[in-house]
Amino acid sequence: MSVNSPIKVFACSASKNIGEKITENYGIKLGKTSFLKFMDGEFQPSYDESVRGATIFIIQSTFPPTENLFELLLLIDAARRASAYKIVAVIPYFGFARQDRKDKPRVSIGAKLVANLLCAAGVDRVMTMDLHADQIQGFFDVPVDHLYASSIFVPYIKSLNLENLSMASPDMGGAKRVNAYSKYFNTPMIFCHKSREKANVVGEMTAIGDVEDRNIIILDDMVDTAGTITKAADMMMDKGAKSVRAIITHPVLSGPAYERIEESSLLELVVADTIPLKKKCDKIKVLSIAKIFSEVISNVYNYKSISDKFVI
Repeated sequence: MSVNSPIKVFACSASKNIGEKITENYGIKLGKTSFLKFMDGEFQPSYDESVRGATIFIIQSTFPPTENLFELLLLIDAARRASAYKIVAVIPYFGFARQDRKDKPRVSIGAKLVANLLCAAGVDRVMTMDLHADQIQGFFDVPVDHLYASSIFVPYIKSLNLENLSMASPDMGGAKRVNAYSKYFNTPMIFCHKSREKANVVGEMTAIGDVEDRNIIILDDMVDTAGTITKAADMMMDKGAKSVRAIITHPVLSGPAYERIEESSLLELVVADTIPLKKKCDKIKVLSIAKIFSEVISNVYNYKSISDKFVI
């Protein structure tokens, strides 16, 4: 980044709210953009102020629909063509991250394709949070700042002052995350083993670890239809748990998710505001990642280390 290059922060349509929070924490105003939509569904985002010579940060979580990703790509391309000095894509929720490998024949590796698209559009750096798979960082040929929501979740867990605390993973894939939290809080671990009948449909589920009389926190990177976490919570309560909470970074919450959460044994679901909630739910508590992103944007812009932002 250039010392003489001014900083400007913009947000795409789906992330205006978190963009305003980030710039408010930073102490600057969100940059002005406009969005032209044609009758056939085609759209054209544009900057309403000069970005020439500026280091610009474009905020957009790429949750469905795919237009959110494409709007980000168009604004990156527009900034490059308008002679921006550096372009940083700030993607709190990185969509298509579940497609990080070929898990069956004749499928794409969607996360790699998205990385290629961002680089082809002209991005110089990517900033994101709690990727579904850490190796996605290696899909990029530009620097990636992979942040962790533990910086907001750890203080919240401490504020609960829970006795007999256990950390749980809803599946074996979350072992690394649960192990990190468990070491930090010096608590036992619980792992759920599940079988899927098909995508988004959970079959049988069992718990590995001591559940009885424990206050359990389920940890994961994202919650989609909420089938896994609600089934896990109900199972653990049936096995004698004192309470079950879920702390999950990205609230995708599609399909029957809200109804399942309301009807489940979950005491609460704590999420980050990487994705805006579709509707209000009494069991869902939202913690903001605006402060951590504003601090990291500042450090990246000013050539400072960001390693002190990682709690665990």
